[in-house]
Amino acid sequence: MTDTPRYDTAALLAIMARLRDPERGCPWDVQQDFDSIARYTLEEAHEVVDAIERRDFADLRDELGDLLLQVVFHARMAEEAGLFAYADVVQAIGDKLVRRHPHVFGDTRYADVAEQTRAWDAIKADERRARGEAAPESVLDGVARGHSEWQRALKLQQCAATVGFDWPGPAPVLDKLDEEIAELRAEFNGPDAVPADTARIEDELGDLLFVAANLARHAGIDPARALRHANAKFERRFRAMERIARERGIDLAALPLAGQDQLWDAAKIEEREAGESPLSAGPA
Repeated sequence: MTDTPRYDTAALLAIMARLRDPERGCPWDVQQDFDSIARYTLEEAHEVVDAIERRDFADLRDELGDLLLQVVFHARMAEEAGLFAYADVVQAIGDKLVRRHPHVFGDTRYADVAEQTRAWDAIKADERRARGEAAPESVLDGVARGHSEWQRALKLQQCAATVGFDWPGPAPVLDKLDEEIAELRAEFNGPDAVPADTARIEDELGDLLFVAANLARHAGIDPARALRHANAKFERRFRAMERIARERGIDLAALPLAGQDQLWDAAKIEEREAGESPLSAGPA
């Protein structure tokens, strides 16, 4: 940790204001708007998650700074437009945290986490009414479209489960997964399964992924996290394949698939012998 910080929040806000100055600022920063910056906000959030999963806390410090910059950037643009300022953002989240935790900042007591969750939803409903918003027509109305599709699938399933529309456990979800795989297989084997017409295959594949997300939910696993682990494992092993091929003087691209599979198996053996955890190790 830095003993004598050179910057505080006020200094950071001043830096952002200077960057956005039409005459003395950075041309790139001046040209940005909410829409152009939104994708960077998502990217920085993902990089925070990546640093956490790699347990790289020095990188996490830097990535959190990058994410904070996104908040400052959006707040500065909002202030320029006369919408709100950074202080309003801080005030809003402070008010919300206190309001939604009456068991911490007040005298309310909940019997368990389930009761607290129901109360949380009731408080959110009160907030919507206070803003003059109409009562939701569906339990799905609160699922934002800004989520990643994996997260949106989980949110939709969780909301549907609040009214009992849910499988009782993972076993029937596995059966449904088998059913979706069979339907997808039928499309690939059917006479119309040609590259020029992939609409039905896309539809069946979407069903398969949706059910896979539901299975992850019943297992208490974040499907996006599981996919990140799978991506990291594939990248680590493929890079090992490339290295082994170089060490053996082999042109990887010239090998038939069977030969490439042998190198893949060699990479897996190396990984096991090294005791590398597929969950904790990041990309090579």
